[in-house]
Order: sequence, then C-alpha cells, then structure tokens
Amino acid sequence: MDMRALVVDPDVPGSLRLGTVAEPRPAPGQLVLEVRHISLNRGEVAFAGRLPAGTVHGYDAAGVVVHAAADGTGPAVGTRVVAFGAGAWAQRMAVDTTAVAEVPAQVDLADAAALPMAGISALRTLRSRPILGRRVLITGAAGGVGRYAIQMAALGGAHVIASVGSAARGKGLTELGADEVVVGLASIDRPVDLILDTVGGRQLTTAWQLLAPGGDVQSIGWASDEPAVFAPHSLFSLGPAKTISTFGDVHEVGPDLATLLGFVATGRLSPEVDRRGSWTGITEAAQALMDRRIAGKAVLDVEPAAAG
Repeated sequence: MDMRALVVDPDVPGSLRLGTVAEPRPAPGQLVLEVRHISLNRGEVAFAGRLPAGTVHGYDAAGVVVHAAADGTGPAVGTRVVAFGAGAWAQRMAVDTTAVAEVPAQVDLADAAALPMAGISALRTLRSRPILGRRVLITGAAGGVGRYAIQMAALGGAHVIASVGSAARGKGLTELGADEVVVGLASIDRPVDLILDTVGGRQLTTAWQLLAPGGDVQSIGWASDEPAVFAPHSLFSLGPAKTISTFGDVHEVGPDLATLLGFVATGRLSPEVDRRGSWTGITEAAQALMDRRIAGKAVLDVEPAAAG
C-alpha cells in the first residue's frame, strides 16, 4: 500500500515535494505512527538536496499509534505520541519505541510536533554541565533551539544571554527568560561559562574568546556560510581547560521527550510555533525558514492517509 510523503527532489525549489512512496515496514522494536503534524528544522531544509532523490525526509512528528511494536515494547494502538526518527515527514512512519513519548491530554499534538529535534538539542546541551548561577550564552537565539534553550536555561537558574542577528529578531526573548538580549557579541564584556552555538563561522571564534576558564562551547548548528578560523595560539588558555564540544546525541530520546512534554503541560515551556499550515505549502514554509522569517518553529499539518 502506498502513502503520501515529503520526498527529496533536487530538481524542485527547496529540493522537497509531496510524492507517493511505499508504507513503512517496521522492525520488531518499532511502532507505526499515523502522522498528524510535522515540524521543520533549518538544517534539514538546508541539506535536503544532499540526500538521494526519493528519500522520505524529516525527523519530527506527532500523531497516533496505528500499529504497536511486535516485540511488545512501547505504547498501545490509539496512543497519542510525539516521535523522533528518520522518515517522519509522511502519512505514516516507523519509529523506535525508545524514541517516542506519550503526549499528555492537555498538550496539542501540533505543539508536541515542534519539540523533538530542537528541544532535545537544547535540553541535552544544557545538561552538559551545571548552570545554576552560571552565565549561559545562546547564539542564534531567535531560532527553534535558541528559544527552547532560553526557557530551559532560565528554569535551571542561569543568567541567560541571548544573541541575535538583528534587533527585530530579539523581540519576545526577554519574556521567554533572557536576562540580556544582544545583537551579535560585541557588547558582551564579561566571560561566560557555557555557550550554545547555532551560528558557527566567525561568530564561533569570537564566542570562544568570551569563554571563561573551564567553560564549554556546545556546537549545535552552523547557520553561517563561513568557516571558523582560529588565530594562531588563540586556543591556548591558562587554568581549567576550555572546550568545544560537538552535539549529535539523539540516542533513545523517549525519556527526554517526556520531560519536554511535561514542561509544556505545566506551562514552563512554550512550544514557540510561529508558523502553521498544510504540508502542501512545504516550499513556502521551507523558504520562510531559510530566510529567517520564522521566529521559532514551523509546524505543518499532514493530510490523513486513505482508510484501508
């Protein structure tokens, strides 16, 4: 049986289009989800054209379980869940039961769909070291990861500095929990203890100079088109080691998805959905994301699969 999905097509604008593909065939430890909503992440959109033509793209989805896992793990049929896994942008997806979480009744499925990739990135990088009373710098703070990181860093008791590319992009970040909202990095005059960097390029090298001894830069993304070039000897530092850490840990995210959903359910985390519409508008939504015309997350509604 076939279904509809957003597939890679290098010959169309944005390299993504609606197409028809075969239904997923789950492994024993996977459930099948009837997808109701998906969310877009800038990196996924930017690099779609690098994938083989016909690939079902995307990682973030929320919907209802239609086939439980054959090995008996995971939620039962009919459960509302949020999921993180390859091939999410389709009417149905097969996903590991360790990468889903049940959505509380008070959380809208569309809001849940906005959480996985950006929320996990923010949550796990903030957990990399204690932040209570520490200075945390978040670059690219107006994006999906940045907005979640601001809120959770504030929950963790950090002094939160949100760096954005323009004054307009900083709108609303103080309300989310930022103690300081700055354009670029030039105005920061005191060292910071943890940096969540989504920009890369020259800004990464500048951020490194702001890092206190013993501090860490978590390199989450790379929105810049430029390389990061470090001047000779600039990586040397007296005292406790300063580090740059890569982030790509998305192993068994189910419990962390449940944590994020709990924050949303209790009003401590805003899903920050700035754009919502049908997945038939993928080209326009993807372009808006690439043009930085979306403050936070873009969520698309998926048309139901035909019965039978």
